[in-house]
Amino acid sequence: MVLNNQREKIDPLLTRISKYFIGFNPHTLTWISLIFAFLAGLFFLFSSPSNELFNFYLYFASLFVFLNGFFDAIDGKVAKLTKKASSMGDFLDHAIDRYADVLILGGLALSPWCRYPAIGLFAVVGMLLTSYMGTQSQAVGHKRNYSGLLGRADRLVLLMVAPIIQHILLFKDFIIIWEFNLLEWVLIYFAVMGNITAVQRFISTLIWFKKNKK
Repeated sequence: MVLNNQREKIDPLLTRISKYFIGFNPHTLTWISLIFAFLAGLFFLFSSPSNELFNFYLYFASLFVFLNGFFDAIDGKVAKLTKKASSMGDFLDHAIDRYADVLILGGLALSPWCRYPAIGLFAVVGMLLTSYMGTQSQAVGHKRNYSGLLGRADRLVLLMVAPIIQHILLFKDFIIIWEFNLLEWVLIYFAVMGNITAVQRFISTLIWFKKNKK
């Protein structure tokens, strides 16, 4: 995961920001992140090439994706700062993340921007399998697996930036490359790289089993 490699650089900043939220229960922050994911998915769902230049829904979707990622990033930090970190909180965080992922990506996949249902389907499948392989690795005794080419942080950044670029491209007569618009290309990228990442995590866990002869 590209952005996961930068986690150590970002952590100190997140910790400083999280101090402003220590009055909140970490579980509350987790649920707030889900609300923003729902709003992001809703704005993606109701956005369209024909109305985007008038309602700016892609901008709102991008903002809510950012807020989802922000609250998802600080809930664990707040839990540690307030000494409320727990297995239940960890489970809640990851369960809510999966619902958030489906709401955000599902909204885009079902929107008029995605004209081919198969693209959206494979993007969602790749996303879910990537997350499943990462947590299942830990469930069988190995560490939580964040390896691979495309992780959640990477997806969120792309879903923040690509909608804004897509909006700008509408001023250029809706540029299409090889029959696909930019947001369709993002979904194709998620479909391909997500499934590749899932396979990478699957293989790395099998290698761990082989080395430990379990």
